[in-house]
Amino acid sequence: MNKVRVYLSRLPVRWKLTVWSALLLFVLFIVYASVHYFVINHWLVNETEASIQKDMNQLKTYFEEKQVMTQEDILASTHFIKELNQKDQFIRILNQKGEPIIKVSDGLIEEAVAPRTVESTTLISEWHLDDHLLMIRSPLKTDQFTGTIEIVRSLEAFDALNKLILLTMFIGGVIAILVSAIGGWILARQLLKPVQSMASTMRNIKSKGLQERVVTTNAKDEISDLSMLFNDMMDDLETSFRQQKQFVEDASHELKTPLAILEGHLSLLNRWGKDDPEILNESLQVGLQEVGRLKGIVHELLDMTRAETVQFLTGEPVEVKSLVQNIIQSVSAIHADFHIQTDLESLSQVRIRIVPQHLEQIILILLDNAMKYSDERKDINVIGQVVHNKVAIQVIDYGIGIPKEDLPHVFDRFYRVDKSRTRERGGVGLGLSIAYRLVHAYDGEISISNSSHQGVCVTLLFPIVTNE
Repeated sequence: MNKVRVYLSRLPVRWKLTVWSALLLFVLFIVYASVHYFVINHWLVNETEASIQKDMNQLKTYFEEKQVMTQEDILASTHFIKELNQKDQFIRILNQKGEPIIKVSDGLIEEAVAPRTVESTTLISEWHLDDHLLMIRSPLKTDQFTGTIEIVRSLEAFDALNKLILLTMFIGGVIAILVSAIGGWILARQLLKPVQSMASTMRNIKSKGLQERVVTTNAKDEISDLSMLFNDMMDDLETSFRQQKQFVEDASHELKTPLAILEGHLSLLNRWGKDDPEILNESLQVGLQEVGRLKGIVHELLDMTRAETVQFLTGEPVEVKSLVQNIIQSVSAIHADFHIQTDLESLSQVRIRIVPQHLEQIILILLDNAMKYSDERKDINVIGQVVHNKVAIQVIDYGIGIPKEDLPHVFDRFYRVDKSRTRERGGVGLGLSIAYRLVHAYDGEISISNSSHQGVCVTLLFPIVTNE
């Protein structure tokens, strides 16, 4: 049994489905055929017994209605008995001593069964040599005669019919198994086509790259859902790899510039600049500036990595208004030259689910960007309101704005608008990317647009926590 189980476990899925479907149909057929056979057999037995019982009743009625019948009268009833008798059956009437006085047979040798008198009716089925016989015996009593009526019928036709039924069922079972095996194989082949296509796509992905996809159909079944889910997963994976590659390239580029500057100044000092106090001082200042820039890049890269793992956190409900006000007060104390005006009354007693440090980081990124690119008018508005069961926080500045063609890319890593995001303003283009990932980690939304006046409006949307 274990060997069979091991062998089946090594079969391909197609053959497993074929074997199991054939076995299942075989078992169902055996159960059905067995029930069917026993029902038919029971019905045939009952019909045969009822038929031979009917013959016995007719004989007894015929004789018992004539109570004055003698043995001679009974002998004279041979013609009636012959008409009553059936094929493969004999009728025998015994006297009180058990001696046959009438023997009528139609295709059955009566010597095969020994005569026997009885006191009550008996019905039995027995084998005599190679003959299967059904026998009924019943006492016969009139005023002038006492004896026994015997009717013996061959069950050869009955047995032949049973054998034919069994043979038919066996042939039908074999045909059913073959049909089920072929049907199961075809069905398994059809069902596994998408899986085989998926496996082929995986092999192509391994050899050709992530651009391969499984061909989907309009069928609304589990296999189609799996194919579409696989394609969606591959889309996300391809996007992730592409972004990772772009991230590495951009990070390398951002790190290369300050390192090149440091290398240039160190080479200058190594050649002759260290002997010139003015050049030495200038190189040290530039070196410190570029080291600070490197630290900033590394810090933002770490923030980006942390932002991408926030999806595993849930956060606790926090009151939005007080948290945002505290952040703005801290920023205003440091940047006294900016006027940050707030309108957060609509957010009183409103809560969202987020880690407070993450909301603080998001607001600080938006305020930092607003301050960097506000040259002349140093006003910033922070507005909070409830929109469709969501908290909406808007940070509006009056700076230089963003060109329309650059708006779709502002949340990309290391993306900076060439006309305004210069090295002199600081930053490496990761702030909005970090904010974007933090917001979406809490099922929020972030969008950016140019204001109707001048400047930029960044809108945050977070689901409101209820029934807490």
